Amino acid sequence: MSELGDLLGNSVSRLFSDHADAAALAHRSGWQAALWQQIQQLGLSLTLVPEEKGGVAGTWEDAFAVLHPAGYHQIPLPISENMLAARLCSDAGLPTPAGSATVAAYSRGTLSQRDGRFLYSGRMHSVPWGRDCNTVVAAAVFQGKRFVLALPREHCTLEPAVNLAGEPRDTLQFDGAAAMAAPSDSPEARHLLEYCALARLPQIVGCLESALTRSIRYATERKQFGKAIGQFQAVQQLLALFGADTAAAACAAKAACRAAASGPALFQIGAAKLRVNQAIGLATASAHQVHAAIGFTWDHALHHATQRLWSWRSEFGNDRFWSERLGAEVAARGADFFWSDLTARDDSVGSADQ
Repeated sequence: MSELGDLLGNSVSRLFSDHADAAALAHRSGWQAALWQQIQQLGLSLTLVPEEKGGVAGTWEDAFAVLHPAGYHQIPLPISENMLAARLCSDAGLPTPAGSATVAAYSRGTLSQRDGRFLYSGRMHSVPWGRDCNTVVAAAVFQGKRFVLALPREHCTLEPAVNLAGEPRDTLQFDGAAAMAAPSDSPEARHLLEYCALARLPQIVGCLESALTRSIRYATERKQFGKAIGQFQAVQQLLALFGADTAAAACAAKAACRAAASGPALFQIGAAKLRVNQAIGLATASAHQVHAAIGFTWDHALHHATQRLWSWRSEFGNDRFWSERLGAEVAARGADFFWSDLTARDDSVGSADQ
């Protein structure tokens, strides 16, 4: 990790550890305005924006350092979405969104131009924190080119929805809404879904590690038959498998961020998302087995982690989606190229053919 990543990671870890009850508070009071203001003051949304445009000039590896503790502490705010929105606008030459911004990975609509103004009509679904953000950033094709567009959220009709963890995942309908738009050929604009998945990976890894830490702690504290349950071989084996899968997920996510820091990394992103998705299944089952019934109670903090993990597993591509995507890419190249393609990729340089 770079010196910048270390600095960012230490700063946000201290901030988020001081707000470890944010997830529980969000269930009762909603948007955490005071915490969001502190996040903005630290400039975390500008992590991926170049310095000449007022940003931090960080890479995707530095973004990992910010988003990992956000996942570990289950911070209920659109940190990754705001970071990616700022990156998209910066690359397109658009002003960085003021206040809070989110990204719409799933959109279907048309971008048009009238009297020198861009207008957008369409439907965006499963928009993270759509109701709470001032600006929605998306991508659309106009006159054969990929455009990034930024839309004021107030110009839409909103259909509220939440995921299993209670995080907003709203549907937004725009009808001829004025938009700021500009062409962009950045990897993030051309492959928005994939980079939304990439931005979620560090949060998933942090959340996995949080559930593992809680499970190990509980296994050392909970006693049965006169000794801690962590001393039973079956529980030890369960936690060992949990730890191994969490470590594998972390390695895959870090490799994808390193590759993305050097260029397009679609294969690495897909492989990492599939690996962390698979880890979620074993991890959440193990965590609740160790905690037994208490882990499902509303007052216990474990559900803040596991419900997010269950929700995030299906966001931006579930297991089947990424398995089919990766399988189709390998099959298209043919068996003769499988090993050479695999070994040609490393953890620091994105694949040139993507």
